[in-house]
Amino acid sequence: MAKLGVALLFILLNLYTYRYFANEDFIPERGDFANFPLQIEAWSCTNVQEMSDDILRRLGVTDYLLCDFVNPELEAVANVYVGYHQSQTRDTGGSDNVIHPPEHCLPGAGWDIIKSDVVPLDMGFGGEARRVIIAKGNSRNLVYFWYQSRGRVIARNHEKVLYMFLDRATKRRTDGSLVRFTIPVIHGDEAAAEQVFQSLAQSITPFLPDYIPN
Repeated sequence: MAKLGVALLFILLNLYTYRYFANEDFIPERGDFANFPLQIEAWSCTNVQEMSDDILRRLGVTDYLLCDFVNPELEAVANVYVGYHQSQTRDTGGSDNVIHPPEHCLPGAGWDIIKSDVVPLDMGFGGEARRVIIAKGNSRNLVYFWYQSRGRVIARNHEKVLYMFLDRATKRRTDGSLVRFTIPVIHGDEAAAEQVFQSLAQSITPFLPDYIPN
């Protein structure tokens, strides 16, 4: 209860500070995902996907990459989504452009979360990711996702929210990104799906800082 009170006090203080002293967001420079490389080592994007205007409005995303990457050597395919939000706000009318946690969205799309863990990332930078196994009927997917925002790589939604408030007050920044990899689990072989993730993520993550400002 005491921790909740401290968190609420911090948020209220932050809102006051932002409202009266830092109410104009700083927008950092970055590259557009339209220029993201579609051929990286053995991986190539064979299907650049575009979301509908309705989905874009609901997500509140500023720029994004949504693509199926294929690796003929591994006989593997994986979906990659990186959504960049230039700023994150929520108004009193309920409309927002904050990053939506995948744990909330996946069940709404008919997927059951059957396993969920926070794991360290070893991609040339420190941080954590959430590793999830999801199921729909007989289909299984391995999903890795994390929030890569303002120099941090974190897995927990409450940390994302607290850092957003802190950075808004101290840096005038609320920009942030969700990075998500989705890999089919074929014939129940979770280890093979894990290998696909490691290969693709090691290839893609070095390019992300050009599109996700630190």
